[in-house]
This record gives sequence, structure tokens and C-alpha cells, in this order.
Amino acid sequence: MTQSSPMTQSSPNPSDERIVDTMIQLARVAKLHRMIVAGANSAEILVELHRRGYLRVTTTKICREPCRQFDVALVAWREHSIKALENTLDRLAHYLGAAGVLVLWIGPHERIANQMLGLVVQRLGFRIESGTRCENGIAIAARRLDSVPAAKTA
Repeated sequence: MTQSSPMTQSSPNPSDERIVDTMIQLARVAKLHRMIVAGANSAEILVELHRRGYLRVTTTKICREPCRQFDVALVAWREHSIKALENTLDRLAHYLGAAGVLVLWIGPHERIANQMLGLVVQRLGFRIESGTRCENGIAIAARRLDSVPAAKTA
């Protein structure tokens, strides 16, 4: 196993690039949107977003005040615990504005069932709008339930 120092860090990992591609597509994000990133490789995703011109991005480690000022929250999840994921999403939800979108990527080795993920997202007040299975995991996009217009009755 080799370690690289920050000074000798090479180009982004191709898998991180594909994860970011998928998350950007699901979020339908513009470069002017404010984004917050969480997860084990949030620093790498932050760098990749900055490299692509998304400059209004921060991480939960840098931004301490969750005052609903972000348009998009991106989470790359590589851990195994559904409870830890739920805690992370619960904390992250406070950073999102009323119309904010939550985009979650879960690695291929995670044992989180799709149904369980749906329940966690719903308990936190979000509804899954779209998702995709990719070679390196699954990704979903969800919006707050109160930001989705209710269906009109006849």
C-alpha cells in the first residue's frame, strides 16, 4: 500500500470522476448553485467539483452553521452502517434550503437495501425523484416533501 502526500497527489481517481458526473446529472446543478458535500471522500469530490468550475462548494467539515443556505447536498457513502448514513443525512438536511436537492451515491460494496434507503430518505422529509445504477454503485436524487407541489384534485 502506498501513500501519497498532498504535494504529490496525482489526477483525480477515475471512479471519483464518474461519481461526480453521475451526481451532477442527477442534481441538475448549475455552476451558480451553492453545494455542500459530505462523506468519506468529500475532499476529493470538492476538488473535482472545483476543477470543473463549481466554485460555490464546501464540505460539512468546513461549514459549521447549518442555516438552510445550500441548493444541493452531495453525499458519497462508502460505509456499511445504515444508522450512520441516517445520522449523516439528518445533519446534512439542515444545510439545505426548502427547494434543495439531496444526491446520494452509495458504493457497490454497501449492504443497504434500496427499500431501506427509501425509508431513511422519507423519514427525513425527502422523496426520491430519480436514481441510477452505475458500475460503481447506485445514486439517487431526492427533494424535500414540502417542496414538491401537491397534486390537484378535480
